[in-house]
Amino acid sequence: MLSVDIEAKLGTFHLSATFESSAGVTALFGRSGAGKTSVVHMIAGLSRPMRGRIAVDDMVLYDSDRKIDLSPRQRRIGHVFQEARLFPHLTVRRNLTFSHWAGGRTASMPFDEVVELLGIGKLLDRRPAKLSGGERQRVAIGRALLSGPRILLMDEPLASLDQARKSEILPYLDRLRREAAIPIVYVSHSLEEVARLAETLVIISDGKVEAVGPVGEVMTRLDLGPATGRQQAGAVLDGRISSYDEEWDLTHIDVEGQMIEVPAVRAEIGEEVRLHLRARDIALALEVPGGLSIRNALPVTVLEITHERGPYAEVVCALGAQRLRARITRASLVALGLKPGQPVFALVKSVAVDRPLASLDVERDNDGFMSR
Repeated sequence: MLSVDIEAKLGTFHLSATFESSAGVTALFGRSGAGKTSVVHMIAGLSRPMRGRIAVDDMVLYDSDRKIDLSPRQRRIGHVFQEARLFPHLTVRRNLTFSHWAGGRTASMPFDEVVELLGIGKLLDRRPAKLSGGERQRVAIGRALLSGPRILLMDEPLASLDQARKSEILPYLDRLRREAAIPIVYVSHSLEEVARLAETLVIISDGKVEAVGPVGEVMTRLDLGPATGRQQAGAVLDGRISSYDEEWDLTHIDVEGQMIEVPAVRAEIGEEVRLHLRARDIALALEVPGGLSIRNALPVTVLEITHERGPYAEVVCALGAQRLRARITRASLVALGLKPGQPVFALVKSVAVDRPLASLDVERDNDGFMSR
């Protein structure tokens, strides 16, 4: 459990952050300058709040009332930055074990387990100059894990990578989320990364925490538009691989008993996956239409509608126990006569669904598609 309740003044910028999270990934999301990195620096002990308290489980890292302020070394924080910051003169192996032979720290995870988890076994004898950007970041994550941390802080770890390198490293981050038994704080201004990785989402705007909660709930809240941004707004749905259509190269994913088709994801039947659906990619219909290329028509119930002056309306719908969000025009809202409690169909293009993170035992062919 990570508990944060702090206030700070950084020049003219006032920061106030209060949230709690448990094992898994807690994402700090917000626009540039919102205060995300400042919060991470205070957790790590790299800067000091004016007042408050920070604790990981029973270990108090900072408490202004009790005059507790542990040094960064005493806090045992694993920190991964935008840049890998590897030692260029050391091999990958020596970079990974640096905390042990330089600082005497004992890793909580075995060396071989970390190497296997991050898929860096073939890189151990190389130096950083011979690695791709994604490989360097995986080594940096491994070094942080092998430092025996109480918590792992990841400050925009993919920000310096291009889209191809991000796609390379995301499955490893997802596996880290599922298998590493320590809390992870993940800072990002990319809702795509947050949607794929986080269990808990903390929205920060202008130095204040605007919302905290499960990622699926927070992403569909209609009162957070200024903080999340209209273009990135959407929802996440958790499901399981149900079947694979070899003829058409489509994967069927069971979400709340409904099947969603997505392209080219090969994984074990029954494997859990997460789908990210953008609000702008979902249409609503009163009945299942015919003669369309859209193959996913999901029966949902309207929960909430909001619309202001302008062309758009935001509609939150329930799909079983999960929620999705659609952006339609106000003209369509009136034409359909939508209201809370009304059953409708959410229409989702298969090609509009962000490809879910699947197993790591896959390779990409020349077109970038996953294949075993």
